[in-house]
Amino acid sequence: MIQSCNSRCQLQNHAIIRQISGEEIISGAQRVHVPELLEERAKACGIDVNTITTYIDSFRYGAPPHGGFGVGLERVVMLFCVLNNIRKTSLFPRDPLRLAP
Repeated sequence: MIQSCNSRCQLQNHAIIRQISGEEIISGAQRVHVPELLEERAKACGIDVNTITTYIDSFRYGAPPHGGFGVGLERVVMLFCVLNNIRKTSLFPRDPLRLAP
């Protein structure tokens, strides 16, 4: 669990979730942008920090805080077409019994 941030910034996590008829269609968040925190979390997760130094250094040397979002197009189509299952809108639906697309 993230408890604090260094003195240069205030740790914030802004999540974006938009819904239509109670169904999530868009979600997103702001990336962690504190290099020391990224290194700490990588080590805690067993990731070799040397393999991601370029990514971490981008925040150390000037990349601003940023984030993004993604639209669930299949979910939007399901709601627009009033379908009862998202698999009906997918070209290759996920299924526990499906072995190939």
